[in-house]
Amino acid sequence: MSTLSLRLPDSLHETAKTLAKKEHVSVNQLITTAVAEKISALMTEDYLEQRARRGKRKDFEAVLAKVADAEPDEADRL
Repeated sequence: MSTLSLRLPDSLHETAKTLAKKEHVSVNQLITTAVAEKISALMTEDYLEQRARRGKRKDFEAVLAKVADAEPDEADRL
């Protein structure tokens, strides 16, 4: 495990302490979780961009052509 010295604005530090207390975790755990969530989001974005580059419009339209033309359920209407 690594140690990281982190400088936070006082307001952000206070908010982190408040939220950590509310969540019954340490500030370290709160920040670790927040960093993990951000890394996951960025990696997901990269993954989806890579997948999108491999996609072909023709293949997309072929899949859509298989979908039945039907009215949406009442719960799905705007």
